[in-house]
Formats: sequence, structure tokens, C-alpha cells
Amino acid sequence: MSKSVVVNPWHTLKAFTDARIALGRAGSSIPTHEMLKFQLNHAQARDAVHLPLDAALLFSTLEEELNDYAQTSELFSSEQPLLLNSLADTRGTYLQRPDLGRQLNQASCHHLSNQAEQAYDLAICIVDGLSSTAIERNASAFLQALLKIIKHTNIHMAPLSICTQGRVAIGDQVAQLLNAKTIIVLIGERPGLLSPDSMGLYLTFNAKVGCNDAQRNCISNIRPAGLSYQEAAHKTQYLMTESTRLGLSGVSLKERSDPIKTNLHSQKNFLVKTKN
Repeated sequence: MSKSVVVNPWHTLKAFTDARIALGRAGSSIPTHEMLKFQLNHAQARDAVHLPLDAALLFSTLEEELNDYAQTSELFSSEQPLLLNSLADTRGTYLQRPDLGRQLNQASCHHLSNQAEQAYDLAICIVDGLSSTAIERNASAFLQALLKIIKHTNIHMAPLSICTQGRVAIGDQVAQLLNAKTIIVLIGERPGLLSPDSMGLYLTFNAKVGCNDAQRNCISNIRPAGLSYQEAAHKTQYLMTESTRLGLSGVSLKERSDPIKTNLHSQKNFLVKTKN
């Protein structure tokens, strides 16, 4: 005998969040379609962690998609792409040994040393982290938004680097070897069931090997369903300006940029009851 699905009274609130709320029930269990959706979300999260990032393909894609900004930045000025790898030579090792993901292998160190003939104001390193999906989906669109803001500044940028099997702290070594004053690390964040494509950004001023997380500023959940590329780029530009002015980053630097005015800010809060 089939059981009918009982709709949860909170069902209308699903329009305001991706969270797993108001699932309803069929007898003493959740409906079949909700169970299948859960299994799909779980599979996507696992794939985001285990699927390798094709760094060479990503670099060529970025070079093509960021072509309009290439002449106003030095992102692609290197004769050879700065494709790097940590000491973790496989994905399995990377997941089991976080410490190895924080250090570049010898070949990558040598590759970067050849680019350190001058000092740079900013270096950008794209790292696969725990979600290659996040990088593949968001890195290019975010960089377009950021470069659009800073392309008329006098920021001397280091060539773009892409690192596989890396953790956040690997950016410190990249900055030190490139002799860059500020490093921005774009990294795939630990995927959730409903956010396998969440990208994080870490900005560190005067980065060098041995820096700790208290010396970094983080902007999290950069993706279409999270923090928009324009808003994230706006916050990044604020942090870059203030970190250079104050000569620091991390817990001593607070992100107090004014929010970008969009149609979303004019929408009424469904939780607040207004008088007619």
C-alpha cells in the first residue's frame, strides 16, 4: 500500500534557503525524492574532493577568458605557465597528510625562483584545495570581477600561479619565492552537501613561510549561490588597499567595506512583519 507524502508546513520557506528544511514525510520516513536528492548531493560533495584539477587546462582557459585584462596586468607575462605542486604527489597523500600540502615540491620552488628577479605588489595563486569543482566553476569569473576593479591601478602583479594538492599556507611560500608583498590564494573550500562549489579567498600581507592563520583575511563562500563575484571582488579590493596602507593583514585588519547596492538589498525581509 502506497503512503501519501505529508507536506511540511514550513515548505514555503524553502524559497529562501538551500538548507535541507521542510522535507516532508512519507509514513515514518522522508519522501523518496528527498532521499535521492540527498544521495546526489553527497555524491557531488565526494566528487569535488576526489576529482583532480587539470591545472594546464585551467591555465589555458583563464588565459583565454581573461584576455581583455591581460594587457593591463602581468598575470600571463611568464614565458612558461607557473604550474606548481605541493609535496603531496597524489590525491590520497594530500588528504592523509595536510602538512605536505603546505609546502611546494623542489621543482615548483625552482620554477618560481626563476620569476623572482623583481619585487611584486601582488601575487595570485589558485589552489585546488578540497574542491576542484569550486575552482573550475568560480576562479575565472571572480578574477574578471577583481581585475575590472584594479586594472587602472599601479599594482605590479606577479605572473599567475596554479598549484595542485595544495593547502592555504602554500601561498606563503609562493609569495616568498616570488618576492610579492601581498598574496591572494583562491582555494576550493571543504564541500558541504549543498555547496560542493564553494571557493574561498585568503589574503596575506608580507607573507612568508611560517605565517599563521591569524595573519590572513578570509572571504568565504564565493559562488553564484553564495557571495557574488562582484561583492567578493569589492571586499578584496578594500582589504588590499587597507592592508597596504596599514602594513598588515589578519585579525588586526577588519573588513568594513560598504555593501554594493543591488536589487537584493531592496527586497523586504520575509521574517519582518511590516505595517500596511
